[in-house]
Amino acid sequence: MPFVNIRLTGGDEAPTREQKAELIKGVTDLLVRVLNKNPANLVVIIDEIEKDNYGIGGVTITELRKKSS
Repeated sequence: MPFVNIRLTGGDEAPTREQKAELIKGVTDLLVRVLNKNPANLVVIIDEIEKDNYGIGGVTITELRKKSS
């Protein structure tokens, strides 16, 4: 059973409900087409990660985004 986990920035950058539904459908369709999998057995999970909860180079994404704006 394929299991796909999509991680995206949450908060003010979070995808809409419609965008999430489109991602789930698109990933499912892709695995059906490419891997010939049964869509009833595919699991797609979307995790929204707050920008303060991860970082790059020792700096949170919140701080990185502030510097680049």
